[in-house]
Amino acid sequence: MIVLKDILYKVTIESVVGNTSVAISNLEFDSRKVSLNDVFIAIKGTLSDGHQFIKKAANQGALAIICETLPENIVNGITYVQVADSHKALAIMAANYYDNPSEELKLVGVTGTNGKTTVTSLLYQLFKKAGLAAGLLSTVKIMVGDIEYKATHTTPDSLTINKYLREMVDAGVEYCFMEVSSHGIHQKRTEALKFCGGVFTNLSHDHLDYHKDFAEYRDVKKSFFDELPKTAFALVNVDDKNGVVMLQNTKANKQTYALKTYADYRAQILESQFTGQLLKINNQELWVRLIGGFNAYNLLAIFGTAQLLGLEELEILQIMSTLESVDGRFQYLISKKKITAIVDYAHTPDALKNVLETINSIRTGNEEVITVVGCGGDRDAQKRPVMGSIAAALSTKVVFTSDNPRSENPEKIIEQIEAGVPAEHYKKTISITNRKEAIKAACQMANENDIILIAGKGHETYQEINGERFDFDDFKTVNQLLTTLNK
Repeated sequence: MIVLKDILYKVTIESVVGNTSVAISNLEFDSRKVSLNDVFIAIKGTLSDGHQFIKKAANQGALAIICETLPENIVNGITYVQVADSHKALAIMAANYYDNPSEELKLVGVTGTNGKTTVTSLLYQLFKKAGLAAGLLSTVKIMVGDIEYKATHTTPDSLTINKYLREMVDAGVEYCFMEVSSHGIHQKRTEALKFCGGVFTNLSHDHLDYHKDFAEYRDVKKSFFDELPKTAFALVNVDDKNGVVMLQNTKANKQTYALKTYADYRAQILESQFTGQLLKINNQELWVRLIGGFNAYNLLAIFGTAQLLGLEELEILQIMSTLESVDGRFQYLISKKKITAIVDYAHTPDALKNVLETINSIRTGNEEVITVVGCGGDRDAQKRPVMGSIAAALSTKVVFTSDNPRSENPEKIIEQIEAGVPAEHYKKTISITNRKEAIKAACQMANENDIILIAGKGHETYQEINGERFDFDDFKTVNQLLTTLNK
């Protein structure tokens, strides 16, 4: 039996109307899911305010209402708990409801603009290969040991997080690697979780549709490290100037990694090819299957994290040499005509620049680099012209196309991308709104040894247009087109 007052432990309560010693069923923040004896937590979201649905939740059988503002009409038999912050209350209550599972495993949070999915997914891979029971909460998927679940958000809501963490604990999982997004931190989804470590990858232009400016975006990330306990470690990339900022107020054990500057964990790129790269990490050479400077940083973060969690250096390096790329992260194929097609999630200016610079550093110079890229709708519009400028400057040909336009007009999005293209690069670019047709055009342009980069969607298997999701997979599409066109 779960009693309301028990799951309210550590919640900042302003007032109570009714009895908190009642037995409750489930916690819900979506009024549509409320049923008999549930607790409804009214959350103020970006699109709607849960306080508007208190009456609906009561009519559906809610036994208790958690809210920031008490409703005018109090219903007898329902307990109303007024709290200072509903987001924070939900996180604490969710942890209590599932008996605080994060305290029973080693939970590592990875945050930053780019690299979160790769770092968490490869840590999961590494620990599994080391024979350890591991879990994963990522953009791509959720893994409870060997059981896979579909992911819907980079950082899920507090109830979902704690539900899966409890499942992990019950399944004997010892380590969990979790992506921590700025949205998740800002909306208190990670509140009440006990982290044994935090990793910072990098910070660049993204999510400025949500955060008012870059400083707020940075400070939200920093708050994650501010809250880490003394028993945790904080591992940051100090080649990114924001890495030092993350460490300013943390109580955690401060650790650093870098390719260019002095750090606790250092690496050098000795050789780079499309099939992999030769790295020197802490004076040990190893060949890895992941390529590019950005992946050298990711692998260094993995190396540092694994050591801080107690794994032996030699074992870590041996397993790192076997790690496979994550779906949609520099995922490539080579056609019969020797055309290389690369699919990457690069959806920020910095990520696109990193991928194109990596391609240009490996190619001999005789091949053409044909980039297919768009930008998502209902998201940060400021980055669109920057993406256009980078794509045009670092490619020999560019096809601007639709990404996930959502509720926006895809042609208008493309116009905003094109606005960033300097006059000297105009002739390099064309625009084809239909994404499949854009990829087809790139395939038709490509000759032997040329390189096609399809950026922006990576692992996604859908395209979101006017509120509907249509099946669409960049990797499958380019594979089919190159196979058909090369006959």
